[in-house]
Amino acid sequence: MDQKQINLALQGGGAHGAFSWGVLDRLLDEDWLTISAISGTSAGALNGAALKGGLARGNGRAGRRGARENLDCLWAQVGQRSDNRMVRWLHSLFPAPQGLDRLTELFSPAAWLDNLTRLFSPYDYGPFYVNPLAGVLRDLPFPDFSNTRGPQLFVAATNVRTGRIRVFTNAAATPDAVMASACLPNLFQAVEIPDPETGELEAFWDGGYTGNPAMFPLYDHRLPSDIVIVNINPLIRDGVPRTPALIADRVNEVSFNASLMADLRAINFVKRLFAEDRLQNRAMKNPLIHMILDDTLMTDLNARSKLMPAPGLLARMKLAGQTAADTFLRDHADALNNRDTVDLPALFAGSGIIG
Repeated sequence: MDQKQINLALQGGGAHGAFSWGVLDRLLDEDWLTISAISGTSAGALNGAALKGGLARGNGRAGRRGARENLDCLWAQVGQRSDNRMVRWLHSLFPAPQGLDRLTELFSPAAWLDNLTRLFSPYDYGPFYVNPLAGVLRDLPFPDFSNTRGPQLFVAATNVRTGRIRVFTNAAATPDAVMASACLPNLFQAVEIPDPETGELEAFWDGGYTGNPAMFPLYDHRLPSDIVIVNINPLIRDGVPRTPALIADRVNEVSFNASLMADLRAINFVKRLFAEDRLQNRAMKNPLIHMILDDTLMTDLNARSKLMPAPGLLARMKLAGQTAADTFLRDHADALNNRDTVDLPALFAGSGIIG
C-alpha cells in the first residue's frame, strides 16, 4: 500500500468515545497510514490528546506503541471511575417487557445521576471540588501533548460568556483545554483559561455545543485533503421516540450532531462549486470526506449510557470500533487521498426548503 496521509475528526460522546479508542487502535496497525492532524471534542479531545501524546514520541513503531499505551491507560482509568455492580445488574434484565424497560429507565444509575444534576450544581462541592479528568490526563504514560511533534492537535471548547467555539492547538492544547472540551456543565465546574490577548480568565464548557468535532481547522492547505470522521452520535434513527427517556436521548443526539451537519452541508456546497468549475484560481480546499461509524450499535444504545462507563460497555465499544475501522480499511483504503467515500448529496437528500 502506498503511503497515505489523513486528518482525524473525533466526535464526543462520553463513554461511547471508547468506540473511537477501538478505531484508533486499529488504524495504528497500518504503517502506511500517517495521521497528520487530529480535531477532537469532549471524549474526542481525550482520545486525540492520548493519541497525540503517544505519536509525539517519534516516527514508526515507538510512536504507535506510545499512542496505544496512552489510549489503553485513558480508558482503563475511565472504567475504574464507574459503579459497575448496578450497571451489570440492570443489563442482566434486558431484553425486558416495555413496562419493566420504562421502570429500569426511571431507576437506572444514569437516571439517578440526571435527576441529581437537576437538584445539585457542581459548584455545591465548594473547596472540595476536583475535576477527575485532571488525574486521568496527568497519569497517561506519555502526557505531553502540548507540543509541535507528531500530528497537530486541535481541541474545541465552548466559551460560556460568548457562546462561541474556541479551538486550542500547539502549546495552547493543554490539559486544561482538554478538560474544558469535556466539561459537561451539569457535572463539572467550568474550566477557566486565560485569554492570550487580554489576559482575562474565560470560562469554557463542553465543545460539543459548538463543534462536535470542529472541522474548520482541518481545512488548512498545509494539511491533507482527507478528513476521516469517527462518528459517535447516530445521524439517523428510525422511528419516533415516545417515552421521556427516548425523547431526551434523541434530542441529545440531534443537538450534538448539529454543528457537524452544518459543516458537512457547507462542504457539500463547496463541492458543488468545484464540480461546476466555479472555483478556478481560488484558494479553496476541496476536502475528501470519510466516516467510520456503527449506527446499528449506537442506535441500540441510549444517550444516558454515555454517563455510565462500565468496563463491559467500554470493551464492547472498543471491539465495535476496531471492527468498523477494519471494515473501512478493507473497503476504502484505496480511496484515501483519491476520492470521497461519503455521499454528501445523498446525506442531505430530502432536507432543506419545501414548497
